[in-house]
Amino acid sequence: MNTTTTVIRDPLYLAIIKNVITVVISLLIIYINATLVHTFRKHQVFNTNSRYILYIHLVINDIIMLALMILLQVLSYILFTLNVSVCMIMLLIAISSNLNNPLTLAAMALECYLAICFPLRHPQICTVRKTYIVITVIWFLSLLTVLPDLFIVIATRPSEYFQSRIFCMWTNIFTSPILAKKKDVSNILFLVIVWFILFYTYFRILFTAQAASANAKKARNTVLLHGFQLLLCMLSYVHSLVIEALSRLFPNDILAIRYVISLLIQVMPRLISPMVYGIRDKMFREYLKRYLLTTNSNIHPEKIQKRPI
Repeated sequence: MNTTTTVIRDPLYLAIIKNVITVVISLLIIYINATLVHTFRKHQVFNTNSRYILYIHLVINDIIMLALMILLQVLSYILFTLNVSVCMIMLLIAISSNLNNPLTLAAMALECYLAICFPLRHPQICTVRKTYIVITVIWFLSLLTVLPDLFIVIATRPSEYFQSRIFCMWTNIFTSPILAKKKDVSNILFLVIVWFILFYTYFRILFTAQAASANAKKARNTVLLHGFQLLLCMLSYVHSLVIEALSRLFPNDILAIRYVISLLIQVMPRLISPMVYGIRDKMFREYLKRYLLTTNSNIHPEKIQKRPI
């Protein structure tokens, strides 16, 4: 068995403190993101804009990821072990939603690039229908990286295994070294493609911005923010490596290390997404402000300045 299956448990008071901190922070982020989703759904001006559709897809992925993470953490402290089948389903959804983020950031960067470099063709290329097709492709690619692992486990494990209980971690179920290498290769491939798209779109927008276009400069800054978000996404790929390295240095503090690293890598970066458009984007900020202030006045899109890039 993998070393992560070693039965080490926190004292009750420490387990309660850890869960309260994680759940409170995660629920706060989920509430903020849910407010953004509600604002998006409530106003048609966002539903017909490919940029905001991609942004909300990013926010929804964060909600799914956080909800499953806190659920798994709380269950791990209460029950310690979970049914293998239930654990596999939860992990597959969580990991797929996590893989979606870099691909969505790449799609958002391309949308900015098309809006600046091809403004006349942008409305024809970035339609609502094509945007949802892109989102479908993103989910397909993410699932394509994790479903083969599931099929291999189903084919190689006896049926009784899926009725057993296990501490719910990816490395405890998908133990084959080949699967671990495949996971690393797919992660590297995703990151190389996404980084190439971000660099390409940034420099193309940068050249356009030299013509003193305010929109181009804002688009350039937006792509830079996407790059920062991608750096945070990359932290999740080294999550297990960081925990393993620190656990070897401090073997008596493995639970504290696992908790702190998960909080810093999996939870806190989810605060960035609401800031990029929920606060920084003027039009979204105006709608969000009206919602948060619970005013009953109607918002007229024509009274709001045209959205910045």
